[in-house]
Amino acid sequence: SYSFCTLLCKMPPQMLRGMRVLELASVLAGPSVGQYLGELGAEVLKVENLSTGGDVTRTWLLNGEDREGCSAYFHAANMGKKSIAVDARLYEGRDLIHQLVEKSDVVLCSYKPGDAKKLSLDYDTLKAINDKIVYAGITGYGAQSTRAGYDAIIQAESGFQYINGTPDSLPTKLPVALMDLLAAHQLKQAILLSLWQRDRTGTGSEVSVSLIQSAVSALANQGTGYLKHGVSPQRMGSDHPSICPYGSIFETNDGKLITLAVGSDKQFASLCEVLGLEVREEFRTNPSRVQNREACKAYIRDSIEQHSLRNLLASLELRSVPAGAVNTIPDVYDMPQAASLVARQPDGTFTGVYQSAVEYSSSSHVPTPAPPPAFSQHATEILTKVLGKSEDQVRQLVESKVVGI
Repeated sequence: SYSFCTLLCKMPPQMLRGMRVLELASVLAGPSVGQYLGELGAEVLKVENLSTGGDVTRTWLLNGEDREGCSAYFHAANMGKKSIAVDARLYEGRDLIHQLVEKSDVVLCSYKPGDAKKLSLDYDTLKAINDKIVYAGITGYGAQSTRAGYDAIIQAESGFQYINGTPDSLPTKLPVALMDLLAAHQLKQAILLSLWQRDRTGTGSEVSVSLIQSAVSALANQGTGYLKHGVSPQRMGSDHPSICPYGSIFETNDGKLITLAVGSDKQFASLCEVLGLEVREEFRTNPSRVQNREACKAYIRDSIEQHSLRNLLASLELRSVPAGAVNTIPDVYDMPQAASLVARQPDGTFTGVYQSAVEYSSSSHVPTPAPPPAFSQHATEILTKVLGKSEDQVRQLVESKVVGI
């Protein structure tokens, strides 16, 4: 018999094979969780809104991107899924979703609080249909707020935007929807733990995360610095409030950029040795370097500018001084560690980027996931193979605009 606990302990790449996930979520947070579960072997059915044209990120095109193709944004979190478009405003549409719930293990949703109940897609309703279901929801601000959650707004309200930027700049939004991704990681953990609990108890459960709490929980030292000492973090560019030089960026003699992550006095002494500098008394300890931050950076800047990036990185690595190049995105995907996360079809066509960055000792070859689905691409397959509908029933559902083909 199927045992989630046994599979989790073995950690094979397809440990969720045989499970079905019903994705009622859109944009990035929920879909990235769905793709992750698909990478672990689950079948992911993406139920899209027929009346609105489906997941809005299908239309989030880069300037110049093909309007007829699948957007690069949609590629970020939807490979390997099967799509069906349903009008949940109609009783027949909701009934179809209920039938899918009966045959599923996990439901992902990202409704505003109250909306799921209006559509009869809330946990209490679905639990009555399938008491083994794990119902996983994402909200902006928790179950007590009806506000919709948007990553850019959460960045602002959680403090991330305020502390990001230079002392002379306005607060700056992060260029990645990190709040969505933080919430997604929280929900992944909750789902896996809920499946493990279900394996022990035989019953499902409801789990939910909010974007705002996921963001605040990730403020880490910036938050505890305020809570413990009343110090309100300010914009510092790439510098670190408690360590120096850590995150600071310097230019080498070939016009390249390098960043340092010197976290100990020993590492700073080794840095000075590589640069041919003495360890001055005012820079000997980390507290003194933090106190004299600008002078410390100026002290090493001139020497760094005498080296090429490649030679300096090699010398620092030999002395175990943490340093790295400031890469462009094309540079990143030239790295072997990044290239292994990119999924491509046998002909080389780009498919997507894996959500899971974990290496398993028991890994075996797994076929490349299918490309992100076209809108309602798999409607007929889902209706006939999952729900056992006849061709006539499928045709009737399409003609009555309950389902899109």
